[in-house]
Amino acid sequence: MKLFSNINQMSTLIDEGKTILYPTDTIWGLGCDATHEKAIDKLYKIKNRPDSKSMIILVNSDAMLQQYVEDVPPLAWDLIDLSEKPTTIIYPQAKNLPKNLIADDGSIAIRMVKSGFVYQLLNKLKKPIVSTSANISGNPAPKTFDDIDEEIKNAVDIIVSPDMETSQYHKSSAIIKLEMNGEIKIIRK
Repeated sequence: MKLFSNINQMSTLIDEGKTILYPTDTIWGLGCDATHEKAIDKLYKIKNRPDSKSMIILVNSDAMLQQYVEDVPPLAWDLIDLSEKPTTIIYPQAKNLPKNLIADDGSIAIRMVKSGFVYQLLNKLKKPIVSTSANISGNPAPKTFDDIDEEIKNAVDIIVSPDMETSQYHKSSAIIKLEMNGEIKIIRK
């Protein structure tokens, strides 16, 4: 098992459609270029997850967020700016993303990453990365690299060195859904 630590090399491989096992700002995740339909399909296969269950994408700037959401309401900006823990927001109208990443209702779940390894990787890649827990669908999400199933490690193209982990959070993010009518729904605290 080869472990990667060079962000330039990882960025190039992700841009080519490779999948990655990496430490997010929360827990260890599986990911790929969020604009690459075939790479997204591969993630669904690795997780043994139905493609009817959408996945989160990570961005690292206001400009990147606005490229993939039709309208970012003022409340979303407040949540991004004021949240003390990683918070994923489900926006009602996704755009510029493959259909296999967008939920049946047209929404997309996005988390703004503000620092650390993933921030640097996104900065180099200049595209969002898919983020889904590094487990087979239905199994518990791994909190540390050692908790990740060997089947997952063997299925991905890139495994980020555990030395690159910068998060001390080790919990899934909060998830808040913004409805078209302005209502807010807390999916996960």
